[in-house]
Amino acid sequence: MEAGVERVSDGIPTEPLLAKGQTYRLNVVCACKGSAQLRFTPPNSGDKATVPCDGSVVQQRIRAVAPSRIDGNGDTGASGMIAWQMDKS
Repeated sequence: MEAGVERVSDGIPTEPLLAKGQTYRLNVVCACKGSAQLRFTPPNSGDKATVPCDGSVVQQRIRAVAPSRIDGNGDTGASGMIAWQMDKS
């Protein structure tokens, strides 16, 4: 449905068009060093999470309750690339 790759320092700000009441699966992976923080607006769309930059996939289910924004920002000293993919569950 939607995907992207960014530098960890640029983050992954996205405002996907989600159908209210639908459930989606979000996969995020970061590679290189450090970690990134994953946040949602509104907060009840998904859970905050730490994404380690070690190649591990962090997966979440998101329920669209209103127009949503997803932010993935690198922690201080983090470097590398962060990728994300969102699909309907």
